[in-house]
Amino acid sequence: MTVETIELAPGYRISRMLRGGWQLAGGHGAIETERAIADMAAFVDQGVTTFDCADIYTGVEEMIGLFRERMLAERGSDAMKAFKVHTKFVPDWDALPRVDRAYVRDVIDRSLRRLRTERLDLVQFHWWNYDVPRVVETALILKDLQDEGKIHEIGGTNFDTSHTRAMLDAGVPLVSMQVQYSLLDQRPENGLVALCQERGMKLLCYGTVAGGFLSERWLGAPEPQEPYANRSLVKYKLIIDDFGGWSLFQELLATLKEIGRKHRVSLTSVATRWVLDRPAVAGAIVGARYAEHLADNLDVFRFTLDGEDRAAIEGVLARKTGPEGDTYTLERDREGRHGRIMHYNLSKA
Repeated sequence: MTVETIELAPGYRISRMLRGGWQLAGGHGAIETERAIADMAAFVDQGVTTFDCADIYTGVEEMIGLFRERMLAERGSDAMKAFKVHTKFVPDWDALPRVDRAYVRDVIDRSLRRLRTERLDLVQFHWWNYDVPRVVETALILKDLQDEGKIHEIGGTNFDTSHTRAMLDAGVPLVSMQVQYSLLDQRPENGLVALCQERGMKLLCYGTVAGGFLSERWLGAPEPQEPYANRSLVKYKLIIDDFGGWSLFQELLATLKEIGRKHRVSLTSVATRWVLDRPAVAGAIVGARYAEHLADNLDVFRFTLDGEDRAAIEGVLARKTGPEGDTYTLERDREGRHGRIMHYNLSKA
């Protein structure tokens, strides 16, 4: 089994499975910091050489920075050439009106210090509120910092099609857009995928297994009731409701289970493979605190979906009711079901 890689930009290659860092930021149980850092080596050794984090994931940039420093000391720079760290630039909702060149530089410099590096591999830009101007202007400041050598590549996070196009048209060299994309949430197909194909941009996808809902644990299980165990379940139960409810979700799980049985993999691997095979998708971000499920995660690279598999999946998807709209539009409504659960001021810059 070999982990697939892809060239995200000329000369910039990543693993198609990315090790996500959100679950290390709290809200998913206590974190054993030393264990988490030590387990990062297992991912790299198995070919998962691209990590995803963010300036707003409390403590995660520091953990990855410490891991990088230790690995360089133990193995040398040649052994770490394939290692990439994708972080984010996410100014707080309340700070948006005062975001200027100094603000952007301060946050980027902070990420450089935390990650213990002289250049950030990929910075993914997010802007909470479209009603506050200077989205494009702020993205262009990141381009200036790229020209200075502080940033290698620039991407976006959770922008809809029109705002992504506006940044590209203004000369922001976006190589990727990180979006929620799964069998349960296909909103990127409502415009963004076509733009990616038009402009040569790629998608980096989170939520591909819906915070663990797309797993055998939930097959045949009763519909969960609040309060939920962690933030992922809160977030993705809303997506299941929009998708068509618990009954249709159970039909999807049963279908994925049968496909997985045929290929001798888990239904989770089937769900992830489906996303990796979609147009414009470069990689799937797998959330993990530790490496205990790594072997199961890697099964996605040892089988392919055939026409019969895809037809069975499409038979279920044909009856979905949502979620509707462009990428991340539901989450931007602070009074709506999806927006009410978001945390908008986490940067503390």
